[in-house]
Amino acid sequence: MKRYLILEDGTVYKGEAFGADCHTTGEVVFTTGMTGYQEAVTDQSFANQILVFTNPLIGNYGVNLDDYESLEPNCRGVVCREVARVADSWRKQDTFDNFLKNMGIPGIKGIDTRALTKKLRIHGTMKGSLIDPVNDMKHAFDQLHATVINDQVVAQVSTKHPYPNPGSKRNIVLVDFGAKHSILRELSKRDCNTIVVPYDTTAEQILALKPDGVMLSNGPGDPKDVPEAIKMVQEIEKHLPLFGICLGHQIFALANGADTYKMKFGHRGFNHPVREIATGRITFTSQNHGYAVKEDTVDTNELIITHKEVNDQTVEGLRHKRYPAFTVQFHPDAAPGPHDADDLFDDFMHMIDIRKEGQNA
Repeated sequence: MKRYLILEDGTVYKGEAFGADCHTTGEVVFTTGMTGYQEAVTDQSFANQILVFTNPLIGNYGVNLDDYESLEPNCRGVVCREVARVADSWRKQDTFDNFLKNMGIPGIKGIDTRALTKKLRIHGTMKGSLIDPVNDMKHAFDQLHATVINDQVVAQVSTKHPYPNPGSKRNIVLVDFGAKHSILRELSKRDCNTIVVPYDTTAEQILALKPDGVMLSNGPGDPKDVPEAIKMVQEIEKHLPLFGICLGHQIFALANGADTYKMKFGHRGFNHPVREIATGRITFTSQNHGYAVKEDTVDTNELIITHKEVNDQTVEGLRHKRYPAFTVQFHPDAAPGPHDADDLFDDFMHMIDIRKEGQNA
């Protein structure tokens, strides 16, 4: 069956339908990852977005229960050049097409994703809709222009109630702005006793749980849309070791006086090179964000810029000078993508241990 991708600038792409049989509207973005399509679609950082895969073939190894980053993804749609006719892997439990059908996510295949990606790079991300053939295309564009994309997206994807991820060592509170399951996997590897809390949990409520450290998760949207989290970080960093990832990095920056801005087309993919300034070490990273920290607003009396993106020199890491707190813009949990940066979880564990030793001395 035919399906169309229409963009707010009037562009129409004609292709073939796959996935769920429904219409959708969202912000059209692209990801450069060559694998990891299941993790990308289930990553809540893609909430309310239509995801364009630049890799020309998607779905060749199917999907499985182990690779979910969330069980109820909020990705609005999928765009790709070709979907594999046969999926083959010893881990495969279903096809990508059936997976999207079960998740209620529509897809379109058979369009020129290179041309679409170039458009997004030149003009920036834009609103779009996936629609089936209609008699009145003008009406479809009118609906697209009239549709308002929800900006309270963190509230949409965050857990509504705290829940545990049991362990026997360090007690960690993970603030869920749209957390990937891979963060919990990394904490479980280190036998952490983790409690996941909603995005609007107050500093007082977190301190009442007596944690050894606090993690700020990844998540979708504009960090300025969660002012309650900014206020929480301003208090928590004074009392506990803190580690932030992605949206958590941006919220930490805002809490310490820096500013953020919306990028033209963002960083989305699993091959972004990042330089650690102190050592010169290059790390290849997984990233998924449309906002970044403004470097010239970082108060160097309070914060140290620890990492930068090699290609565009955006701020990729911060560390507080007075408090045991640090953040990175990328995803050290490496799902999907490289494992170059997973030692940052060990750095967080070490920071917690040093503080506990100081308290017991």
